[in-house]
Amino acid sequence: MTARRHEMPFGAQVLPDGRVRFRLWAPAAARVDLVLESPAARQRSVPLERGADGWAELLTGEAHAGSRYRYRVDGGMPVPDPASRRNGEGVHGPSEVVDPGSFDWTDEDWRPPPWREAVIYELHVGTFTPEGTFAAVARRLEHLQRLGVTAIELMPVAEFPGSRGWGYDGVLPYAPASAYGTPEELKSLVCAAHAHGIAVMLDVVYNHFGPEGNFLHRYAPQFFTGRHSTPWGAAMDFDGPESRAVRDFFIHNALYWLEEYHLDGLRLDAVHTILDGGEPHILTEIARAARAGPGRARPVYLVLENLANQARRLGPPGAPDTFDAQWNDDSHHCLHVLLTGESDGYYRDYRDRPHRLLCRSLAEGFAYQGESSGHLGGPRGEPSAHLPPSAFVNFLQNHDQIGNRARGERLAQLAPAQALRAAAAVLLLTPSPPMLFMGEEWAAPEPFPYFCDFEPELAGKVREGRLREFAHFQGTVPDPSAAATFASARLEWGRLAQPAHARMFDHYRRLLAIRRRDIAPLLPRIAGSACVDFDPGGAFAVDWRLQDGGVLHLLANLRGSSAPVVGRPAGRMIFATHPGIRAAISRNELAPWSVTWLLERTRAVR
Repeated sequence: MTARRHEMPFGAQVLPDGRVRFRLWAPAAARVDLVLESPAARQRSVPLERGADGWAELLTGEAHAGSRYRYRVDGGMPVPDPASRRNGEGVHGPSEVVDPGSFDWTDEDWRPPPWREAVIYELHVGTFTPEGTFAAVARRLEHLQRLGVTAIELMPVAEFPGSRGWGYDGVLPYAPASAYGTPEELKSLVCAAHAHGIAVMLDVVYNHFGPEGNFLHRYAPQFFTGRHSTPWGAAMDFDGPESRAVRDFFIHNALYWLEEYHLDGLRLDAVHTILDGGEPHILTEIARAARAGPGRARPVYLVLENLANQARRLGPPGAPDTFDAQWNDDSHHCLHVLLTGESDGYYRDYRDRPHRLLCRSLAEGFAYQGESSGHLGGPRGEPSAHLPPSAFVNFLQNHDQIGNRARGERLAQLAPAQALRAAAAVLLLTPSPPMLFMGEEWAAPEPFPYFCDFEPELAGKVREGRLREFAHFQGTVPDPSAAATFASARLEWGRLAQPAHARMFDHYRRLLAIRRRDIAPLLPRIAGSACVDFDPGGAFAVDWRLQDGGVLHLLANLRGSSAPVVGRPAGRMIFATHPGIRAAISRNELAPWSVTWLLERTRAVR
């Protein structure tokens, strides 16, 4: 029996002798009591001993795995453990002692594929299936295996308020959301995924806590600082005089998911809002801890979301101080403008030169590498051409780009099928790791609007804020707190049997099979890339040079009318939306929404 346990300096820890150690950082509290709750609703209160630097601790034989408990701070209302491993009754309920050693792991021989070969599938546990549970996700893994996915990325699962939400308002970052199932059911999902040859990544939020169910202000206000702010409220204090405990809380959280749940990677949300003037930066410290810990024995995927396009945080897969990749918003924004014609909000930075910027993004990573962003009102990004293609996760859709719309429409409702098929051929065969959003592979029509389940007063404020944000929108904005809004996002798997959706699924599956057969073997040999040509009207070409002198060519015309041939149409054809590329050359004409991939084995160096 394989047992996995992460040793934490806080929370409830079952010791080898059966006793339980409780430890809480409460520097602003004069007294902390452990409140043990029995099924008969009886409570027993025991004081914790105060130690140095704000810590309170108790070692007791009165608790065991399954015991429910809370902390009473200075005689007030009992609150859950911020490092709770389980909170079965939600963020306002009691925490539960969990013995991770009791779970029998079955994936001891598992090893994830190299990061550069990743094909990622982002999913929301609550809407991916009708049941909305970890166990139900496990029952759909065969579909993902058949599609050609190598890794699923779960949107945040930390315990959040209510029974439905995106997960970015979590307040108990060590406790899997009870709405989705138990810790054991999440671990069973990981085992099942590994049995299907699929890695598991988790989206984690280290930039803020949610607005409901966060009680840290009562006994550890040092977690937060007024020196910085985020769009969601108070910022974490990662560089103040008492920040060591705060930093450790999140470093251990990253290690906890990687070790105790045997996850293969993490995606860190919106790190541009993680402000830290210390050295090393908290992101560097997290990367170092992951590499020196679980990363010593197996690949550990570390991915960022970073609006600032900081190339300095990225490096080759597994590098000790950096992250493997970043979500590449630039490539998405270019593709979205080309497919939909939309140019409001942040899309304004891409409306005038979408083909040129897409060409640069596919070849060099970031489209904005220090140039001024009109949307942000200043320079954005750092030079990125020196980084490998594996440092950029490209996508056509994700939860943000769909859900931040007024009604949460997917691209299938905004662009013609021919355009979607062409864009998928660019996304899935480009050397950078591609990411799909659940249901994209069959052009699912279900929206993915923002939804939540806050207490009534807070829900009203969120509803009003959403209406203000989209005051310019001509139409009804779904109420985020309505159960119907959540239900509308649930995938209808029966659509896969319908001809149009089945054809799109076959297209995605075929492209991923070509990626596995023809593109993946080239990835270790890529020596450089360049946007070699583009036509102002819409066509462009990108070359990826191989170490043996070969070249992978992309020729594309992402517009609804013909365009002149650009680039070097040489080599064996790997894929083409319009197979007659040789005839097109003679006519000097690329068909509308056409994508061609060619592999030139050897040629003289230019």
